[in-house]
This record gives sequence, C-alpha cells and structure tokens, in this order.
Amino acid sequence: MNNVIAMILAGGAGPGLAVLTARRPESATPFAGKYRVIDFPLSNCVNSEIYNVAVLTQYMPRPLNEHIRSGKPWDLDRSSGGVRLLQPYQTHPHEEGVWEKGSADALRFNLDVVAESGASDVLVLSGNHIYKMNYQHLIEFHRSHKADVTIAVRPVSPHQTYRYGMVATDSEGRILRFEEKPRRTRSNLASMGIYVFNADLLGDWLRGPGKNSHDLGGEVLPRLVKQKRVYAYEFEGYWANVGAAPAYYEANMALLADIPALDLNDPHWTIHTHSEQYPPVLFSEEAQARMNLLSDGARILGQVTRSVIGPGVIIEPGAVVTDSIIMNDTVIKSGAAVDRAILDRDVVVGANARVGVGEDNIPNPVMPDILNTGITLVGQKSRIPEDARLGRNVVIGVDVSEADFPGQDVPSGAGIGWPERTA
Repeated sequence: MNNVIAMILAGGAGPGLAVLTARRPESATPFAGKYRVIDFPLSNCVNSEIYNVAVLTQYMPRPLNEHIRSGKPWDLDRSSGGVRLLQPYQTHPHEEGVWEKGSADALRFNLDVVAESGASDVLVLSGNHIYKMNYQHLIEFHRSHKADVTIAVRPVSPHQTYRYGMVATDSEGRILRFEEKPRRTRSNLASMGIYVFNADLLGDWLRGPGKNSHDLGGEVLPRLVKQKRVYAYEFEGYWANVGAAPAYYEANMALLADIPALDLNDPHWTIHTHSEQYPPVLFSEEAQARMNLLSDGARILGQVTRSVIGPGVIIEPGAVVTDSIIMNDTVIKSGAAVDRAILDRDVVVGANARVGVGEDNIPNPVMPDILNTGITLVGQKSRIPEDARLGRNVVIGVDVSEADFPGQDVPSGAGIGWPERTA
C-alpha cells in the first residue's frame, strides 16, 4: 500500500513471560513450534501490501536481528523500502533522560525515518500480538473518516478491562474517551495496540505538545482524543496478547482444537518465518501421538498428547509429554514425564524425571499474579537431573545444571536460578 510506513514496537523485555524472555525480547519468543511472535505483524504487513517496515528494538535485539536478517522470508529484502531494524541510541551524551523510556519515545527517536519515507500515514504495531489482519481495511477506514488517529479495537469481557486501554465512542465511531487500564469502566472496547497516525500530526505532536510523553496509551492517546479526530476501527477476528505466560500457553494450546480460531494453514494469508532446515517428523513403531502440533525435525519415540513440539525436539522411548510446549532441540530422556509445562530451547530432561507434578498450585512468590495456573517453566539450555521431581508453578532459570539442584524434589511455587540468572 502506497504512502504507508509500518513501525513495529518490538523492543519489550516481556517480564510477564518470566524466564522465557531472559535472553530474548518477547517478540522473538517461539510460537506454534516453528514461528516467532514477530512473524505475525511482519506477515500481516506483506499480506496487506505494506513493504516499508521498521522494527524498533531495544531489549536484547540480537535474537530479532538473527531471525529477521534481510527480511527475505517475508519478501522484505528490497532495495526500496523493505525491512529495517532500528536500534535505540543516545541523542545527547551529556544529558540525562535521553534513552527511550516507552513507546512514544521509540517513535520520537525515529521520526526521521518516517519523514524520509515520505509516508502520509504511520501504522504503529505491537510486536507481541498473535493475529491475522488486513491492514488495508484499517487504513481505508482511517482515510475515509479523515481521522488524525485510528485505533483498532475489539470487545472484551468486563473482567478484562483492567488489562487494556479502553475507549468510549459515539454513534459514528469517534472516540470520546480513552482510559489506560482502568479499574472500572462502562466501555467494553479495548485498544489492540494497533494504530494509524497521520504522519505530520505524529511528528508535530511528539516534537511539540507531547515532547515529554513516554507512553502512547498512558499519555499521548488520552490527550489526542480530547483535541484531534480519533476514531475506533472494530476488529472481529482472532487476536491474542501473549505477553504473559498463561496467555502465551493458552494461545499455543488453542491451536490444537479440531477447528482452531487461528488458521495457520490458510493459503490466502500465509504466516512467513525464517526456518532452519530440518528433516521430516520421525515416528518410531512404539510412538504414540494424539492431538499435537509437531514441527519438522521432531523425533517422537515415546508418547505425546495435546502438546506443541518445536523443531528438532527428541522424545525418547518411554518418555511421556502431555499438555506442554517444548521448544527447539530439547530432549526428553527415557522414562521422563512432562505435564503442563513450557520448556525453552536446548533443555534436557533427565531419565525418569518428572516436570509438573501434583495438584498443588501454590503461586510462584516472584510473580504470584501471573505464575499461579500450574504451568512450570524451564529456561534455555537447562538440565533437569534424572529422577528429579518439579512441582507446579516452578521456574528453572537459564543454563541451570544438575549440580544447581539442591535435591531431587523442587516443590510447587519454587525456583532455581531465576530471577537472578537472566543473562
């Protein structure tokens, strides 16, 4: 689409994902086996014929750089436009407060990129959302209403309003009020973190009235609603914010439904990704697999049920995996059992170990509001000793070795090597 530049805010540290973002931003977190979360907004852009894309990074950008590279899998390796990864930078070395502190800062520091593009509209996207959207319809709505800003919205339950920016509209869809994560509100329309700005207005505002603003939702948008033409575009398709471990888990598990709400096999809206080359899935004669999403290179020699299995994962004979997410190149040794857990890449679960044991859902004290649903997390390259027993809501950090375990049992709500070991 002509005269549009997409700015993807992909630099978030993702604290709600706990140890899963110890070495990557949340936008680089694997999803559905072979994908990364960033693949969804990138693919939406190219499927919407938007080929001028900037990815704004901040926290641990290397995994994003390595994944996106030249942008070839998304047809974004172009001499004109294409994809650019923009790193944070210091504007004035002798002044305080010159680093990005929020989404508004990220855009302000890169307004020169918008100006050089010649775009009339700026599509601002979040890098931690899973959905398929034709942005052409959003931009056409924005232009037809002569809006200064358009916010994509969707209805949510009254019990979820505290998690979102909530908007109230008039009969024509113009936004009358924007409240960032209110405790109580009469509105049920939540901002999806997807915006279209008039390019000149965005630059003038961030350099002028909003020059001291750091956050779009908390500071910029409530003021713009009072002074400019801001409209709501209601989206009816599937959308999930996977910035917290329970939501990330449920979004992956939802893919296992007979008819999933998110169709990853839609030939008319392909989700592209950068993938390593793996052989096809291998099953032994003794293997049992039911209701799974299996990626190339997986070797299923044991039993796997209702799980998402990443590329190169090995489930050895006699091992049992249930209701879990197992990322790239992890090995589940013979006789081990993994239940309702998320294991990051390159993990080894020792022979006869148990990950996710019992019905005791004691919340993890480090993040009791998030790690309270019984999901056990294991960080990258950690080693679970043979015969170990890990309870519910347990968090194992990155690079944890067998020697780091104080004993065979890790009770529910406990942790080893986290949050201290996060780098």
